[in-house]
Amino acid sequence: MTRGSFQECTYTAKRFLIILQSLTPLLRRGFLFLRTTIWYKVKTLKIVYLGDIVAKSGREAVKNAISQLKDTYKYDVIIINVDNAAHGFGCTPKVCNQLFEAGVTALVTGDHVWNQKDIYPYLNECKRIVRPLNHSSNLAGVGAQIIPLDSGKKILIVEVVGRVFMEAVDCPLQSLENLLKDYHLGKNIDAIFVDIHAEATAEKQSFAYYFDGKVSAVIGSHTHVPTADERILPNGTAYQTDAGMCGDYNSVIGFDVKAPIERLKDKFSPHRLEPATNKGTVCGVYIETDDKTGLAKYIERIKITL
Repeated sequence: MTRGSFQECTYTAKRFLIILQSLTPLLRRGFLFLRTTIWYKVKTLKIVYLGDIVAKSGREAVKNAISQLKDTYKYDVIIINVDNAAHGFGCTPKVCNQLFEAGVTALVTGDHVWNQKDIYPYLNECKRIVRPLNHSSNLAGVGAQIIPLDSGKKILIVEVVGRVFMEAVDCPLQSLENLLKDYHLGKNIDAIFVDIHAEATAEKQSFAYYFDGKVSAVIGSHTHVPTADERILPNGTAYQTDAGMCGDYNSVIGFDVKAPIERLKDKFSPHRLEPATNKGTVCGVYIETDDKTGLAKYIERIKITL
């Protein structure tokens, strides 16, 4: 092969890859349509979960993406993590209600849940939000909620926080194991979704394998960086180490870069962490569970740049 013909072949291959990449979103939507309307006869529960909302950028991105998500996935339930939704730290009743009005089904939290004081009474009043199950039972709210859906199905939504590189809390395994004594997939509950809000990858993976086959999904949050390891574990539980965040990715985990760089360089910054303010990207995961077993049949990463 001559040098000229080799270069021509290389150019053609590159052009083909560019065209293929541009068609990927259309092919994915076509596959989902065929899966849900023609080919796929198994009745399923369709779940969309979005990772940590970070401040206004994330909130606006989520609100703007909901209609697109509904059109694409035709989900039965949409769950969102709001641990950083109020200016980057915790969440407020006002923000929660705005998300519910936008069509969100349920909210989960994390280690920042107590940062906003006006959330305390709201956690007791609202039946569509959970705080960490393995925090003290003396605190406001609950760590699990049964959410009845329009289809007549019921999903159990659970939140736990990890213990590695984080504040001391009760054991997440024991807390969830005690809860699951009352719930059995495919029998008295249609799906069980667990958000594990944790720092360490190995802790999240170990937790997921421990409950493989006992819950529909274990999806990680907290690090704000989406991982490329979404899969269905051997016994049928959908898993991803971290769903990522909904917020400005031109940042340090959703915050303006100035203070984090100063802390890295000098171990101190006179500036507070301030949320980044550019347009947000929505990241999360889509899951289908089998109505007969409650176990996962399909999982797909979500990324929407508005």
